Amino acid sequence: MAARVSTVAFQGIGVLDIDCQVQMTGGPVTIMVVGLPDKAVGESRERVRAALHALGISMPPQRLIVNLAPADVMKEGSHFDLPIALSLLVLMGVLPGEELDRFYALGELGLDGSIIPVAGVLPAAINAAANDKGLICPAPCGGEAAWAGDELEILAAPTLLSLVNHFKGTQILARPERRMELLEDGASPKDLRDVKGQETAKRALEVAACGNHNLLMLGPPGSGKSMLASRLPGLLPPLDPTEALEVSMIHSIAGNLEGGRLIRKRPYREVHHSATLAAMVGGGTRAKPGEISLAHQGVLFLDELPEFARGTLEALRQPLETGKATISRANAHVTYPARFQLVAAMNPCRCGHMDDPSLACSRVPKCAQEYQSKISGPLFDRIDLHVDVPAVTAADLSLPPPREGTAEVAARVGQVRALQQERYAGLARKGSPVVRTNAEADGELLEHVAGPDAQGRNLLTEAAERLKLSARGYHRVLRVARTLADMEGSAPVRRIHVAEALGYRRIAPGR
Repeated sequence: MAARVSTVAFQGIGVLDIDCQVQMTGGPVTIMVVGLPDKAVGESRERVRAALHALGISMPPQRLIVNLAPADVMKEGSHFDLPIALSLLVLMGVLPGEELDRFYALGELGLDGSIIPVAGVLPAAINAAANDKGLICPAPCGGEAAWAGDELEILAAPTLLSLVNHFKGTQILARPERRMELLEDGASPKDLRDVKGQETAKRALEVAACGNHNLLMLGPPGSGKSMLASRLPGLLPPLDPTEALEVSMIHSIAGNLEGGRLIRKRPYREVHHSATLAAMVGGGTRAKPGEISLAHQGVLFLDELPEFARGTLEALRQPLETGKATISRANAHVTYPARFQLVAAMNPCRCGHMDDPSLACSRVPKCAQEYQSKISGPLFDRIDLHVDVPAVTAADLSLPPPREGTAEVAARVGQVRALQQERYAGLARKGSPVVRTNAEADGELLEHVAGPDAQGRNLLTEAAERLKLSARGYHRVLRVARTLADMEGSAPVRRIHVAEALGYRRIAPGR
């Protein structure tokens, strides 16, 4: 007769029910783990053996088979330790099997019987609540699991012994409470008042924040591109509850949630140009989420854009369109959400001083063409706003701080974002993708909300022919024009909005 305990395996931010079965059979005294376990799962037999020994429980002197069903799904991670140990305790009559049938369990075991935190508790808790079951998890992860709902029964145990005592009635594990504090770095937002000059770039930054548009800043070293990008998170509204839950699930899978606190601040991921393809898109042995998924519903900042590997940049093209990253492996296909706002910065050439004859190298302008051509046309076409950031003069630096800072601009951004959410909520169709900002509008919806007036359409048609805009570029101009109209409080998209939107597009660099 086999004992069993329910647990989960992770597929992206989703979960798959796993049945952990243990049975005694004849043969040599050993523990065999079957069902496509990876190395961490295979090693669990030694951790389980040591944890039970710490409780003063000896393993049965028989061959034990641990089966993780379904057997054709790869099992990865150390969170299978706890369900395996609980199944063994049920098999030995230490714990009541009918009581454990009401729970999912996950957690890593220490050699002393402690239950160590694991990644993915939030999606596991949401799955348990959806199936009307409870959840057994490590004590530090209890606050994270509590966000799945007040009805969810949670046993957050610090040790295996405390869990055994709870089921025997000699100890009560209290339900953990939600941590209402936000998971933030504690630093106050960087103020836009620190940026002197660069009024055009500030305007483009506000437009990008209002419509969730991708932005590319091109200028010499020291002109303030990175400084401007670091101010963007302070302009963005906080995540709504649905977005916060989705973002927190991704970071839970990545093991980044601490103390059971949800993420309410939009992620800001600043990636070094040495990042590999797997680090950017996701992958590795366990198909972990990459930077573009960790930046979901937030900002991905890529400084020195041409210095990134060509393959790494080209891998961004599909996620920028679809809002998701699919990692394909021989034995699995994992999809993570990746609806991020791309903000990139680059110098005009390798030396960075193409427009200053006194500082430029001897290979100008050829070096600029070679350097900028590292950005492919298709990737460049997916960026809505292209803005030049000239060098800051001494006269600019001597000016007093601007009158408007992050708080004032963020208030305007919040109003425009609220307007967009209200508009798209009223136009939403059953079964259609959720649209919250102008950057996400597409197809008939985009034509309906962003169709310009007669003069604006004539200008856009003429400009599209002269600039040889692709269909994608044409639609991105419409999205930016709609955002500019929203910022002005205009219901129709007029010629002036189309003209400014066209001013933010340029011929692909190096062409």
